[in-house]
Amino acid sequence: MEFKINVVAVLVAVVINFVLGFVWYTPLFGKIWGKEMGYDPNMKPDKSVMLKGMAFMVIGNFLFAWVLAWTMAGWQFIPGAKEMGPLVNAVNSAIFLWLGFYFPGHLGATVWEKKSWKLFAINGGYHLASLLVVAFILAYWS
Repeated sequence: MEFKINVVAVLVAVVINFVLGFVWYTPLFGKIWGKEMGYDPNMKPDKSVMLKGMAFMVIGNFLFAWVLAWTMAGWQFIPGAKEMGPLVNAVNSAIFLWLGFYFPGHLGATVWEKKSWKLFAINGGYHLASLLVVAFILAYWS
């Protein structure tokens, strides 16, 4: 058994996921997300704080794409998985992982930490979209 990970696909997924996060949390849902998080809309973060946050986001995106690539590669050893094709593989991977790992965490935060359902939708939607985008890149570029 040999796991094949396309490092270029992982790196492209990191960049695309970073852009998706920027678009999701800035022009699309930035104001609503900030309000739901309780941030002052007039306060602008310090430039060094923003750069540090972006650096950690890139590291997180790399770990996310790398682990997803390994997970998807591992699932190829399940009988019949190769016959499903990249589209089904990507969608199944994304939804399966979102339901098992992200959805419960967001649900718990909403119920126990008294986060809003709007915040649940914004963050949960981002994580599902992120999984789908990265899974498509990895599935089609493997």
